[in-house]
Amino acid sequence: MTIENPPRLTVVTGGSRGIGAATTRRLAAAGHHVVIGYRAADDEAHALAREVGGTAVRADVSSPRDVDTLFDTAAGLGRVTGVVINAGITSPVGPLADTDVADLRRVLDVNVLGALLCARRAARDLTGGGAIVAVSSAAATLGSPGEYVHYAASKAAVDAMTIGLAKELGPRGIRVNAVASGTVHTAIHELSGIPDRPDRVAPAIPLRRAGQPDEIAAAIAWLLGDDASFTTGAVLRVAGGQ
Repeated sequence: MTIENPPRLTVVTGGSRGIGAATTRRLAAAGHHVVIGYRAADDEAHALAREVGGTAVRADVSSPRDVDTLFDTAAGLGRVTGVVINAGITSPVGPLADTDVADLRRVLDVNVLGALLCARRAARDLTGGGAIVAVSSAAATLGSPGEYVHYAASKAAVDAMTIGLAKELGPRGIRVNAVASGTVHTAIHELSGIPDRPDRVAPAIPLRRAGQPDEIAAAIAWLLGDDASFTTGAVLRVAGGQ
C-alpha cells in the first residue's frame, strides 16, 4: 500500500514579487498550495495565484488585523504546514544621521513587527508541526554602513527571532530557520533609489555577481522540506560569499 504525503499548505508573505514570487512558484511546483500575502501588487499577486493555483490575500504584515485575515484565509483551506516570512522593505539609501524618522518607523514596522506578528500567528496555527522560514539578509552582519543601517538592524532582529523561536517551538515539532540573502536582482532596489545597485556592488561579491530570486527560493524550499528535517535554528547564508 502506498502512503501519500499529507497536502502542504504554505503561507508566503510578500509573495507577489521577487524572492516571494520565485518561492511561490517553486513551492507550487513541489505540490504546495500557496497562500500569497501581498500589500500593494494586486495585479501581480492575483495573476500569480491563477498561474500556480494558489490564493492571493491582501495583507500589510505590520497590521495585526491584516495578518489575522491572511492566516484565517489559509486556515479556511486546511491545516497550515509551512510559513515563509518574506515581506520586507527598505528606504532611500544614505547615512543613518540623514534617515527620516518616518522611514525608520516603517522599515521596523514591516521588517521586525511584521515578522513577529507572522511568526506569532504561525506558532499558533502550526498545530501539527511544520516549518517556518524567515527571509533575512547578509546585511544583518555586514551592517550596510552609509546605505541602510536601520535595514541591517531590522534583519539582525529577524535572525534573533529565528534562533529563539526555534528553541521555543522545537518541542512541538516546528522547525524555524532563516535564509540570509545577499544582494539579489529584485525591485526592492528601486525603493532605495539605486535600481542598478545589484550591478554596482557585484565587484565586491566574491562570486562577482548578484543573486537571482530563484537561488534564494531554492534555499527556502529546502528548509521547508523533508530533507531539512533535522535543521532548525539555522541562518543559512546565501550571499555569494559575502
